[in-house]
Amino acid sequence: MKAHKPISGYGVMYCYLTREFLLAFAVAFLFFFVIFFVNQLLLLAEDILTKSVPLGDVARLVLYSLPSIIALAFPFGALVGALLSVGRLSQDNEFLAIRAAGISLVRMFIPFAVLGLAFSSVSFVMNDYFLPVGTINFARLYRELLYSNPDLELESNSVTEYQDSIIVTGEVEGNRISNLVIVDRDGDTDRLILSRFARLRPETHGAGVISLELERVTTHEAQRTERLSYQYARSERMVYHILLGDITLAMHSPGPREMSSYDLAQEIMEKRRKLDAQRESHHESLRELERRAEQQRAERDRALERDDAAAQAEEAELVLQRTQRELERDRERTFFDRTLQLYKIEFHKKFAIPFACVAFVIFAFPVGIVGGRHGRSIGFGIGLFIAVLYWALILGGQTVGMEPPYVSPVLAMWFPNLLVGGIGVVLFAAVVRR
Repeated sequence: MKAHKPISGYGVMYCYLTREFLLAFAVAFLFFFVIFFVNQLLLLAEDILTKSVPLGDVARLVLYSLPSIIALAFPFGALVGALLSVGRLSQDNEFLAIRAAGISLVRMFIPFAVLGLAFSSVSFVMNDYFLPVGTINFARLYRELLYSNPDLELESNSVTEYQDSIIVTGEVEGNRISNLVIVDRDGDTDRLILSRFARLRPETHGAGVISLELERVTTHEAQRTERLSYQYARSERMVYHILLGDITLAMHSPGPREMSSYDLAQEIMEKRRKLDAQRESHHESLRELERRAEQQRAERDRALERDDAAAQAEEAELVLQRTQRELERDRERTFFDRTLQLYKIEFHKKFAIPFACVAFVIFAFPVGIVGGRHGRSIGFGIGLFIAVLYWALILGGQTVGMEPPYVSPVLAMWFPNLLVGGIGVVLFAAVVRR
């Protein structure tokens, strides 16, 4: 009979601490998941359900939105889970018993650190891969729903833009729209259409087309090139066609938040190349202005040396002054791409938020040891406070990074992690020395 190798004391301790942390993390993760789910997804589902969208399609839209919820729930779940588990162990004097067995706090921290890295990896994958995939599928399903439910885009008292048209709606009841205004641009022609009542009806003979049947219509048409020329007409009925292709194109493409880190890096390099090209062109323009100023200064000096060229010298001086003003203005000109700054912020945010799990665990371990003696509710309260503070710092970093004097995206996004992790390291060292 083959003998089993006994589990070492460290192995038993690691398994026990891992189980405690996982159980507490599961509770905390579900807590934050439900909060984010209610805050973001139920409102979306409610808006779509009011448009008679099938329940199955609503469930799919919600499913495609889950990656962003999960990606955020992991870091905050790790924070509160670590506080609760360490607090429970400290309150029951289990850490004291383990230390009495000769095991240091550093060794006891190992399973928490490993799980923190694992949670960071899962959160990053959700944010970097599944979030873009979910966004693409969400947009595709929404386009399909739009073909079968055109009224998804036309709401009461709203302004909707489709390519070259702007539609302003009044009250919408079913398929009936009151006080409809359409601003239509066609080349150099601006057309304003006002309708007392309108009905939205999908076209039966043309795929990808919906029609607005207008009643009591007033139209005003003018040419941009001829300001005093316009046409004015009234009619009882009119049919206005909208291509669903225009609506599809009008939908926003995935923004930097919904892109993968690889795609973001590619976009950043492309935008940086364009910005560098603009700066190089600007420097070449400055060099050309400097050469022109030198030539004009030489012409002025030559005219001043001639007694019969006073008028030419004065004119040369005026030309030189204009060139110098233009040169000073161009020297003060700076090139900064706010879009590039936004993409950099989102790139670092994709790494900073998932790997906050590690910073949170480093912070929660010593805080849980000290605060756990006063009850686990203290740890839970501290966790909620740090979660709110962290999110406020992230939002503040985004704001500061997008406003002059434009803080570095690395500092703007990683500062909350460095702050929480730094405090955790200091407290950890203090607890170990006790």
